[in-house]
Amino acid sequence: MPFIADRLSAIKPSPTIAVTQKAAELKAAGRDVIGLGAGEPDFDTPDNIKAAAKVAIDKGQTKYVAPAGTLELRQAIAAKFKRENELTYTPDQITVGVGGKGVIFNAFMATVNPGDEVIVPAPYWVSYPDIALMFGGVPVFVPCSEESGFKLRAADLEKAITPKTKWLVLNSPSNPTGAAYTWDELKALTDVLLRHPHVYLMADDMYEHLVYGDFKFATPAQVEPKLYDRTLTMNGVSKAYAMTGWRVGYAAGPLPLIKAINMIQSQSVTHTASISQAAAVEALNGTQDFIPKNAKIFQGRRDLVVKLLNQCPGITCLTPEGAFYVYPSCAGTIGKTTPDGKVITSDTDFVGALLEAEGVAVVQGKAFGLEPYFRISYATSETALTKACERIKRFCESLK
Repeated sequence: MPFIADRLSAIKPSPTIAVTQKAAELKAAGRDVIGLGAGEPDFDTPDNIKAAAKVAIDKGQTKYVAPAGTLELRQAIAAKFKRENELTYTPDQITVGVGGKGVIFNAFMATVNPGDEVIVPAPYWVSYPDIALMFGGVPVFVPCSEESGFKLRAADLEKAITPKTKWLVLNSPSNPTGAAYTWDELKALTDVLLRHPHVYLMADDMYEHLVYGDFKFATPAQVEPKLYDRTLTMNGVSKAYAMTGWRVGYAAGPLPLIKAINMIQSQSVTHTASISQAAAVEALNGTQDFIPKNAKIFQGRRDLVVKLLNQCPGITCLTPEGAFYVYPSCAGTIGKTTPDGKVITSDTDFVGALLEAEGVAVVQGKAFGLEPYFRISYATSETALTKACERIKRFCESLK
């Protein structure tokens, strides 16, 4: 339609949300569908956090607050960064957004000029490139192979940087692969950035607390303090605290950038909900006991899914370090034919045929920039995961 802005032609709807909606539609139509597309914990928000929101309502904390977020929440965030990441920020260096996506949107709006390049390691979370494109940015995709554990290598980062590079986006643990960077791996990347002082780093730590085994989480500004003034360290309460619907993301960084982000927010959404912010204060300041318990459950699910997927003909699956996703390869199914005569030529064909034949909804690797793979979210019960993997195996065995 002629009144729709040209910039929208460069982007597309979120494919992960589309898969979740498709699964819901099929369920509503009576199909037996197991949806493994949603990137949210199946746990309920802890009771102490819900209680804090109810208290805030009863106290009348239902008015406008500062675009940057309430002082109480920003103080809690500053304390979290100091306690968990050895990073010192003042409350005025912190912004609270409408989810992590809101923070990224504001940061790119504040900094990306037409033609600026944003380095995005692939596979990537689907929103990074589209948000950059909205503001005339140029996503520069750097493929990160299965052989490298789906992680960006220092030499590949060095090759990708040009005089036009504005940002490197680094997500650890990763959506969609679950790959997480060790201290030494981060140090190799930060050493590259030290040689290129015009490049800023966006560290998306949303899955920080969902790491497994002996893995130790670290964030880039912690690893290399010299990048402190060039790093936007972002996080949120969505994943570890099972608060996806509360929409609270946050970030800390250099004061001029945070001021610009807050100015944008003042002219857009104003702020995220005051009640959600009160709940987030309790999330960060209150008991953290449930986090390792939930992580242990997620680790059990990860191990189950990896084991079962590797028993499927044509499927191979690495064991990721964190998050609640696996990113298996379906390369061994490419070129095969379904019982009804459809040839599998891509991961998109694979996930479509799987949904049609067995009612298992997953997301194609094409959506994340690296094929032929697909993403499974194991943020659901072991019973559902076992049933889903049995169906995937049956589907793979049916291919000729």
